Amino acid sequence: MQRFIKWLAVITSLDLLFVLLGGALVTKTGSGQGCGKSWPLCNGELVPSNLSMETIIELSHRLTSGSAGILVTLLCILSWKYYGQVRETKALAILSFAFLIAQALMGAAAVVWGQVPAVLAIHFGISLISFAAVILLTLLIFEIDKKFDAHSLVIDKKMKFHIYGVTIYSYLVVYTGALVRHEHASLACPSFPLCSKNSPLPIQFHEWVQMGHRIAALLIFAWILYAMLIAIKHYKQQPVICYGWITAFILVTCQAIAGILVVYTEASLTMSLLHSLFISCLFAVLCYLVMLGTRSKTNMKKTEINHTTKQTKLS
Repeated sequence: MQRFIKWLAVITSLDLLFVLLGGALVTKTGSGQGCGKSWPLCNGELVPSNLSMETIIELSHRLTSGSAGILVTLLCILSWKYYGQVRETKALAILSFAFLIAQALMGAAAVVWGQVPAVLAIHFGISLISFAAVILLTLLIFEIDKKFDAHSLVIDKKMKFHIYGVTIYSYLVVYTGALVRHEHASLACPSFPLCSKNSPLPIQFHEWVQMGHRIAALLIFAWILYAMLIAIKHYKQQPVICYGWITAFILVTCQAIAGILVVYTEASLTMSLLHSLFISCLFAVLCYLVMLGTRSKTNMKKTEINHTTKQTKLS
C-alpha cells in the first residue's frame, strides 16, 4: 500500500502541474469560452458535437482538472489513513482538498461570468496553492519512508525571515504576472530591460502593468540570490536547506530567462508555458522550505548552528 500511495502522490502532482499549465494554455490561446458559458457540460452537451480547437483545449483542461479532483481526493484519504500520525499530514490533506474545491469553483466562475481578469488571476493563484500542497504531501510521504532526512533542523530567525518573506512575496509576484497575462500586457513593452527604445519609461496602463511585474520579479531574483548565499555560507551542514535555496535560485533564474524570451519571441506559446512552469515549481520549493522552517526546534544564532550540527554528528 505504501508503494501505491507513493505512485499515487507522484501521479497526482504531475496531474496538478498539467492543470496549471492547461489553465495557462487556455488563457494564452483565448480558449476560455471554448465550451461556451455552460459548466460542467460543454456547449450544453456531455460530448460536444462541434469540436473546434478552442473547444478541444478547454475540454481537455476540464477533463484534466476532473481527473486531478479524483486523484487528490484519493490521495488525501489514504494519506490521512496511513500517515495521519505525522504532524503535517492532516493539515496538508485538508489544504489540498479545500483549495482543489476552490479551484474548481473559480474555474466555473470564469466560465459563467466570462473572462474577468481578476477572476482568472485568483483562479491561477488558488491553483498554485493546491499544487504546492500536494507537492508537500508527496515529499512528506517520501520523508516518512526515510528516502531523505529533513528533520532535526536548526534554523535561525534571520533565515526564517527570508524563507517566509520570499514565499509570501513570490505569491504576490505571481499575481502581478497573472495581471500581465490577463490584461494582455505581455508585449506592452517590446524591449528589455527598459520598456521600449522610443519610450524607456512606461507611459500608459499596460506598460505600467508590464514594468511593475518586471521590477517585482527583479526583487525576488535578488532576494533569493541573497538567501542562497547565506544558506551556502551557514547551512552547509544542513543540506536540505542549502540545496533547497540553490534549487530555488536555479528555478528563479530559469523563470527570468523565460520571461525575457517571452518579450523577444513575442509571447510565444512555448516560452509562456515555460514561464508558468518555472514559477509553479519555484513556489512549491519555497513552500517546502516554509514547512522545514516550522520544524526548526530552536532559534539559535548562525555561529551556534554549525557547532550544534557538528556535535550531533560526533554523537
